[in-house]
Amino acid sequence: MSRPGLVLEVDERTPPILVHEGEGFRLERFPLGTRVIYPPDSLPGIRDVNGRIREALLHPLGSEPLPELLHSGMRLTIVFDDLSLPLPPMRAPDVRQRVIEQVLEMAAAAGVDDVELIAGNALHRRMTPAEIKHIVGERVFDSFWPDKLRNHDAEDRDDLKALGQTRHGEDVEINKRAAESDLLVYVNINLVAMNGGAKSVAVGLASYKSLRHHHNVHTLRESRSFNDPPNSAMHHSYDRMHKLLSESVRVFHIECTLNNDQFPSPFEFLNKREWEWTLKDQAKFLAAKRANDIAPAGARHRVWQNMRAPYGVTGVHAGATDEVHERTLAAVHRQQMTEVHGQSDVLMLGLPYLCPYNVNSVMNPILVYSLGLGYYFNMYRNKPLVREGGALIMYHPMKSEFHPLHHPSYIDFYEEVLTQTTDPATIETKFEEQYATDPWYVHLYRNSYAYHGVHPFYMWYWGAHALSHLGDVICVGADRKVASRLGFRAASSLADALEMAGESVGRSPSLTYLHTPPMTLADVR
Repeated sequence: MSRPGLVLEVDERTPPILVHEGEGFRLERFPLGTRVIYPPDSLPGIRDVNGRIREALLHPLGSEPLPELLHSGMRLTIVFDDLSLPLPPMRAPDVRQRVIEQVLEMAAAAGVDDVELIAGNALHRRMTPAEIKHIVGERVFDSFWPDKLRNHDAEDRDDLKALGQTRHGEDVEINKRAAESDLLVYVNINLVAMNGGAKSVAVGLASYKSLRHHHNVHTLRESRSFNDPPNSAMHHSYDRMHKLLSESVRVFHIECTLNNDQFPSPFEFLNKREWEWTLKDQAKFLAAKRANDIAPAGARHRVWQNMRAPYGVTGVHAGATDEVHERTLAAVHRQQMTEVHGQSDVLMLGLPYLCPYNVNSVMNPILVYSLGLGYYFNMYRNKPLVREGGALIMYHPMKSEFHPLHHPSYIDFYEEVLTQTTDPATIETKFEEQYATDPWYVHLYRNSYAYHGVHPFYMWYWGAHALSHLGDVICVGADRKVASRLGFRAASSLADALEMAGESVGRSPSLTYLHTPPMTLADVR
């Protein structure tokens, strides 16, 4: 039985607290009285993962067993989450590989020979063959790549099918092969509560025409908590779309949850609470920080991007989407949720080197913005950790660095759009259609390894709720010109940031630090 999450109040005995800041980390002494929110300890992983997968497929929730849904002459499509999950990537074998292998074995036993596998990458960049191979494993890759194993192409008009509109006028258009299958098996990894469920097919296999109905400023501002689906306008849209598409295609959902073992040796100390570091942990911290600080930028980047996490699988559930997702959410909450009483004047976040959209890539300023204001700010249920009009302090160097192959439209967004306005609604009205339909961006998305032209807009919209809620955003250690371009202020230290925040929250504000990663979900009462 793992220990529950913890809210620590900093006092004279509290050791310095670890804070992530891009491809680095520091120990910070927070002011007395600061609340530090820790997740529960890592749950134990399932010992017999393959056995648990088989049990889930043979005894699903709200559905016949998978073998009863398979028969000779049918068209079967298996869809799986792309490299945006989990973070960091999972040490081989990826649990998706294990699930897919068992689904294929059952399909072969039933005489199914029309099988295709598709990565549900939506408007994300195409994965390379090596990246796909890491997810599905060598045996599956060698058997199906490239004719029967591929990335979804949201701009291939010949491989998209319109399924109609919801009662709210939302277009539902998904991958044609999937839409015309007798059975669609979707294999999820659920890193946080906003993953999986009705979102999977409605997003992973969708086109821009379909995605724009929920990836927009209005919906995201109204989504008061992305990790609390009943309070999320975005999830309501997913539910409506999934209900409509389920009338056309049978979906058998498989969702997998992981524990919080995100960091391998020699970085295990990053998984622990600081006052419980052993002498060995302290030595590893000093060695890792010293090596990280003196390493050339390229070498440091390679070390972090090559990290593979030793996750334990905590749950596998299969069957009908809603029933499966209910169990999944319970498993995610057991691992991540910590009860917190009341809001603070200031919320502090340490932003690491990785988000869903820079795996094997570069964390550019727009992704830093999205990680802080779109993802970490929203790691709560019920209400934000910071009061309305409060301040957010983030740690990240926030340099003007971009990956030209993966993020070409991000470069233009940064240089063209943000020099004119940072207001999400204005950006959406004035620029989105131009970027979303630009032939060059479409070409790069389809034929290279670029995120779709509209993707930086969606990253900006993710922060719309936080921007409307907060009174100030300050970035510790950030490049001042970059922070200013994003509409933020930069500070050289926490003391300077608190001095600056005092202009809006007063000189003796209440402070909260959300200690993540590992992933922490605050249940704010």
